[in-house]
Amino acid sequence: MALVTTPAIVLQTYRYSETSKVVRLATRELGVQSAIAKGVMRPKSRFGAGLEILGEGTAQLYYRETRDLQTLGEFELEVLRHELARDLARFAGAMALAEVMLRTAPPAAVPAAYETLVAGLDALVAVPPADVDAAAARALWRLLAVLGFEPALTACVRDGTPLDPHPAESVPFSASEGGAFCPACAPPSPPTRLPPRAYEDLVALGAGEGPLPALDAAHAAAHRRLVVRFARYHVSEPASLPALEFWERRPWSATS
Repeated sequence: MALVTTPAIVLQTYRYSETSKVVRLATRELGVQSAIAKGVMRPKSRFGAGLEILGEGTAQLYYRETRDLQTLGEFELEVLRHELARDLARFAGAMALAEVMLRTAPPAAVPAAYETLVAGLDALVAVPPADVDAAAARALWRLLAVLGFEPALTACVRDGTPLDPHPAESVPFSASEGGAFCPACAPPSPPTRLPPRAYEDLVALGAGEGPLPALDAAHAAAHRRLVVRFARYHVSEPASLPALEFWERRPWSATS
């Protein structure tokens, strides 16, 4: 058994016994891990209030590769991001990110996924209210991409033909096939037709950098539906994705 020290974010906790909890952690060195935090519910626990959902810090894990449940030795809280808890729209987007990480990341090191999760949470804290939906959608698309589910947005998903960045007509898109089609490959009845503006906004969101597109309430709702439909097809398996579905369905706007 090795003692591993790693940056980590708390994704989920649930009660294990009268005094202990199981903690699901996104870690930079070991991927997503489940660990038992012994004695965490005692009044004088060494963990204190550190194991809050979305709390970021340094975890010490007594790690054995053959075990599904590790032992959490310590968790030193460093960043709590209170701003997420004070704004339901920001918190909903953050929990959607956490759910994708929890369901999709392996129990092995994927540093890019951990860093993308951190960057997404930081962006949700920093953006003005009008950009929260766009920031959450961008973070979700980028996290899906680094975890192996990158959509084809700038080239045809079937034959790789480059797509017009400023199309005059709608662009066919399929979540199940994994992206957009060129005119020659488009099925007769594609599941989704993206109007030119929606396609350009989607490319901007998928790029992971640059200015966020300005999304009004209707366009923000459409982009939420699209990324959730994509995630549901590629990562949900038979289970539901309650955090993503909550984020998708709420009528978020800058004034809600």
